[in-house]
Amino acid sequence: MRPYLCERFGNASSVHSLGREAKAALDSARDKTARILGCASSEIVFTSGGTESNNLTLLGVATANQDRGRHVVISAFEHPSVMEAALLLEQRGLEVSRVPVTADGMVEPRDLAAAMRDDTILASVLLVNNEVGTIQPVAELAGIAHERGAYFHTDAVQVPGAVAVSVVELGVDLLSLSAHKFYGPKGVGALYARQGTRIAPIMRGGEQERELRPGTENVPGVVGFAAALELAVDMLESETARLTPLRDKLIEGVLDSIPGSRLNGAREPRVAGNANFAFEGISGETLLVKLDLLGIAASSGSACAAGSLEPSHVLRAMGLPKPLAQSALRLSLGRSTTEDEINRVLQVLPEVVARLRR
Repeated sequence: MRPYLCERFGNASSVHSLGREAKAALDSARDKTARILGCASSEIVFTSGGTESNNLTLLGVATANQDRGRHVVISAFEHPSVMEAALLLEQRGLEVSRVPVTADGMVEPRDLAAAMRDDTILASVLLVNNEVGTIQPVAELAGIAHERGAYFHTDAVQVPGAVAVSVVELGVDLLSLSAHKFYGPKGVGALYARQGTRIAPIMRGGEQERELRPGTENVPGVVGFAAALELAVDMLESETARLTPLRDKLIEGVLDSIPGSRLNGAREPRVAGNANFAFEGISGETLLVKLDLLGIAASSGSACAAGSLEPSHVLRAMGLPKPLAQSALRLSLGRSTTEDEINRVLQVLPEVVARLRR
C-alpha cells in the first residue's frame, strides 16, 4: 500500500500519467479479487467495507426490483448491517421475513423454503455467523432462492482465511467482503454482484465502480484489500490445521473447568477461529473488563453492537434466555494466537468466573 499513499498518489479517475498509474493498480487489485472469487473483474465493486456492501445489496436490490416484488427474506441472526437495512426496507413499505435459526446456530433449508414467496426478490443469509462461527449451507439455500426466482446474497465477511470461497460453488448472486477481517486495512471492502443482477446505487455522484459506488476510489485500501485476500487464501489450509486443535483445546478446557458453562453454536461446522461461551450467574461485560485487566482481549458479541446493554440478538435468536445471553464471551483465534495464550486463558478464566459468581 505504501507507494499509493505516497509517491503514486494519483486519482484513478484522472487521465494523466499519475491517474493512469493509480487506475492500473485498481484494475490489478480487481483482477486479483475476481480470480480468487472465481468471477469476472467487472463483477467486483469496491466499497468501504461489509456494512456498505450489505446496505448496497439490500437497499439497491429492493430499489431496482420493485416491479418484481416487495418481499425480502433474511435470517434472524444476520449482522447488524443487514438487520438495520431490513428495518429501513420495512419503513419504506416492503415486507421482510426473518427465518428462525436452530439452537445450534444454523439456518435450516426447509425454513428458508417456507419463508419464500412468489413476490420475494431477495434472500440474504450470512455464510459464517460473526458471533458464534457456525458455517451455513449457503449453496443449498441459494438454490432454494433461485427456484423461486429470487436473488441470493451472502455476507461472507467472516470467511476469507477461514473457509474457501467461490461464488461459482456457492451459487450466489451477491457476496460481501471486508478487508480488516483478513488482516487488510480497515475501511475498505467489496461486493460481488453477478452480471445481470438488477441493483441500484444508494448514493449519487460520479460514475466509479460500475456507477454503483460513486466517489474517488480508495486506491491504497483496494491494493491492500487484494494483497490481504491473496495471503488469506494462501494460508487457509495451514492456518486451519494449526488453529483447529487450539480452538478445540480452548473449548474443552473451558467446559471441563468451569461449571455452568456452555458453548454457543454447533462444534461443527464451525470456523477454526471462533469459540463463544455463556456462563451462568455472571455479567459478560464485567467479565470482559476483568479479562482485559489481565491482558486478554475478548468480546461479548459483534463489535458493531459494542456498548449496547441489550443481549446479543444472535444468541437470543438461538433461544438463549436473556440472563444467559448477557453472560456471553467470544474468544477469537488468529495468526498470532499461540498455545501459550490458550493456556493462559485456561489458567485465569475459571478463577475470574468463580470470583464474579462469589
